[in-house]
Parts: sequence; C-alpha cells; structure tokens
Amino acid sequence: MKRIVSIQDISCLGKCSLTVALPIISAMGIECAILPTAVLSTHTMFQGFTCKDLTDQIAPIARHWQQEQIGFDAIYTGYLASADQIADVCRFFDAFRTDDNLIFVDPAMADNGKLYPAFGPEFPAEMAKVCARADVIVPNITEASLLTGMPYRTEYDEGYIKELIAALAALGPRHVALTGVSFEPGKLGVMAYDQKTGQYFTYFNEHIPVTYHGTGDVFASACVGGLMNGLDLGQALALAADYTVECIRLTTHTPKSNWYGVEFERAIPMLLRRLGQLA
Repeated sequence: MKRIVSIQDISCLGKCSLTVALPIISAMGIECAILPTAVLSTHTMFQGFTCKDLTDQIAPIARHWQQEQIGFDAIYTGYLASADQIADVCRFFDAFRTDDNLIFVDPAMADNGKLYPAFGPEFPAEMAKVCARADVIVPNITEASLLTGMPYRTEYDEGYIKELIAALAALGPRHVALTGVSFEPGKLGVMAYDQKTGQYFTYFNEHIPVTYHGTGDVFASACVGGLMNGLDLGQALALAADYTVECIRLTTHTPKSNWYGVEFERAIPMLLRRLGQLA
C-alpha cells in the first residue's frame, strides 16, 4: 500500500484540511499519515475558535520518523500555520525526498483576492519557497497572483492565465495546475502546465454559483489520491474537479451550509466508481 504524509492543520470540527484529506485519501486506498501544523477547535469561519500552533513539533516528529526509517510515496502540504513553519517544512522535504516520491503543494493561504486573516504580507514570499521544491502545485488565482506579484483579476483572458502559470513555473515546480479558471459563463475548471514538455492541459466542469469552505482541500486531496493510484496528472485533475463539483451539488440541498463545508462523505461512492474506471 502506498503512503502519503499530509502536512497541514487539523480543525477538530468543520470540513477542511486534515479532516478532509485523511478520509478522502484513505477511501482511495492510500495510507494517509499526518503531520499537523496546528490544532484548531473549529475552522476559522467560526467565531472564537482556539488554535494551538505546533511548529515546535514538526522537527521532532520528522527526526523520529527518520530513526524509524519511515518513507513516503508522496508529501502533500496544505495550510501552514505561520511563516515560522516554512523552514521546517523545507527541511522535511530535504529529509524525506527520494528519486521516486512526489511533493504536492496546495499553497492554501488566500482566496477572493485576499490573504487569509492569519497571514501577513510577507507570507506569500515564504510560501513561494515551499512551491519551489514541489513537483506539483495547485494554487487558485488569488494565491497565484500573491506568489508571483502579478495583479489579481476577476476578469481575464487565456493570455493572463498563461502569464500567471509561466510566473508560477519560474518558481521551480515541474507541474503547475491553476484552479478556479473560467473562460466562459457556466464553466469552471483548471489549467495545468508541464514545464518539462511545455504542454498545457485544461479541464472544465459545470460552475455551480455557490461558494463553500474547504473545497480546495477536497480538490487537492482527491487529486493527490488519484496520482497515487497511478493516474496521470490530467486524469487526476479531472477526477478531482468532478468529485468537487459533485460534493458541491449534494451540499446545495442543505440550507446555510456554505460557511461550514461540503458534504464530501456523501460523494465518496461516486469518487471511487470514477477511480475504478480510470485506474
């Protein structure tokens, strides 16, 4: 059985980060070890949540795993709790990188043109250091603009998206997959670029005009799970996009749920059916 380690926070209540990554990846038949960057009582859409920063635990956990000669087929990072964690995560990459494993980075730090409240203006430059060491990065358009210093736009053409992708590729990752891309009304998806081959890939699905907390985590988790099941990147991105849309579609029947998260559990059977058809 292949093994992923996911490095991101755990919100004890609410559907995001590790409480999404662990069940989705496990359901896809891949072991999911975790390295929590922080423990929150709830996700940050709740008022008065508690947060325990775990920066001081990253290095000791990594040392113990090295002593036990533990290896990983993929390292998947999401929300990092502070700029102080960047160096520890980069050292983790150095310690556990092999010729055969995959580093997959979701630079979860911003959306809708703004950084998340926990981060200061210096954070994107720090996150760029993590992206530079990745094989695959999956930023949204806001994150891409912050990582590259390019202007954020809500109205754009394909030329702007390709400029963003080129600037992201210049950071160092082989594969860039830009999410939340739309070139026509009613369609939303992803444009990806392979820096080695120079090839682009696009995939679009229905744009359901609602916004839910945690959908980026759902997408990234399904994508890395697909890759570990032997799918190529295009197949994994398409699978993740379709699964995310199905999660949103199912959740639209639950009133006032957009702040809480998607009902991803109900869509897992669909995910596994599609995975079985592709793998």
